[in-house]
Amino acid sequence: MAHHRAALAADLEDMAAADHRLAAKGYSDHPAEQLAWRRLTARHGDRLGAIMDEHGRPTADQAGEEAARAAWLIAQHADHQLDVQRRAPRLLEQAVEAGLASPRDLALLRDHTLLNEGRKQIHGTQIAGVKDGSPVPWPCEDPARMDALRAEVGIEPFAVHVARHALA
Repeated sequence: MAHHRAALAADLEDMAAADHRLAAKGYSDHPAEQLAWRRLTARHGDRLGAIMDEHGRPTADQAGEEAARAAWLIAQHADHQLDVQRRAPRLLEQAVEAGLASPRDLALLRDHTLLNEGRKQIHGTQIAGVKDGSPVPWPCEDPARMDALRAEVGIEPFAVHVARHALA
């Protein structure tokens, strides 16, 4: 069992490392680099789907903190595999309810998935672009409650987030 857990953790951590190495290619102006990024995220999404079929969503107690974080990252980037991206928040929600995962991670993944479905986000975590030098979130279901909802899951108010990143 410990060997299986270690193999699962290593697999997820290797995928996250490859993701970090190639992430900038997704924003490249070069089609070949964009294609390499899509291939990588599709391959990782397929593998995460198979892992979720067999184990559910990998949690920190199941595979270690780093591997659980890797599973979250892989789901975030599975933009062209909505079936995987839709399953991940449902499984992550169960882990949050059991105290095995972060509500903040769930909010980020849920917002990302909602936007990929063409729907409005909840917590304002996904940025549409920059206007007058400031990040602007994609549309939210309830903009007036966005900061209250962010606070509930441990995310700073949007204006604080914007100010912090404007200085970076």
